[in-house]
Amino acid sequence: MNVNKYTPLLRDLVLILIGTCIYAFGLIYINIPNSLAEGGVTGITLILRGLFGINPAYSTFILNIPIIILGGQILGKRSFYYTIFGTTSLSIWLFIWQKVPLAINLEHDLLISALLAGIVAGFGSGIVYRVGGTTGGSDVIARILEKKQGISVGRSLFCFDILILLASLTYIDLKKMMYTLIFSYVFANIVDAILDGGYSAKGILVISNETKKMAPVLMAVTGRGTSFLKGEGAYSGTDKNILYMVVTSREVMEVKRIIAEYDPQAFISVINVHEVTGEGFTYKRPKKNFLKNLKNSPSSQK
Repeated sequence: MNVNKYTPLLRDLVLILIGTCIYAFGLIYINIPNSLAEGGVTGITLILRGLFGINPAYSTFILNIPIIILGGQILGKRSFYYTIFGTTSLSIWLFIWQKVPLAINLEHDLLISALLAGIVAGFGSGIVYRVGGTTGGSDVIARILEKKQGISVGRSLFCFDILILLASLTYIDLKKMMYTLIFSYVFANIVDAILDGGYSAKGILVISNETKKMAPVLMAVTGRGTSFLKGEGAYSGTDKNILYMVVTSREVMEVKRIIAEYDPQAFISVINVHEVTGEGFTYKRPKKNFLKNLKNSPSSQK
């Protein structure tokens, strides 16, 4: 049997288990004890619990059955199986955590409870979404909107949360519902942060006549690759090599300093890069050659 063939699948399933475990933990030990509502199908299960005493472990699974079928038809076979696994594991974790005698003392501080619940739930859900899984419910609908309309998962979930939270006023008061909105906002941003890669960086575009000279030094000093994009000056009509590179936020000032050494009048545009993969970010960076840096630097040639 080819073990490597199944390694990505096993990794994804383990991460879904971990993510649903974290999400269920926050729901049982933070949301419910502090009477914080939830969004999506989970929010509906809390409404059913608050009004009729129905265990969320059971209602979560039952309410997700029709949504799972919809997700399987639209998102494909892989997402269908991942959603079944995610929903089932969430229901199991909800059942398990209810049996564990644990209490988190937040001194009835609703603001801290809302912030902590948003971080925990967002982190757990983000792990699940990161590998292409879902916990069912509005997660499936959100991923469909992301696939079809390009709307971020976090933003869709936030909109769904508002609708469910309005219905949650049937068992919680307005004050706790407003704190739940804080929870939902934190949750949505944590999810988007994890889906964006967790390693934000800066993209730098440089328009100058000296890009050929500065590129080797920039690569040597930062250990990052550079690329030339072909451009043409709209006013001058001359061809230009536009330099592009991606660096970490703390390297931006060093890059600007090097560029200024070659061309103080260079046009520099710094843009946010939400996710970076490749050498220097997700792979081992090449070692910097500092002797070469000194030789190529304009200040060393004076």
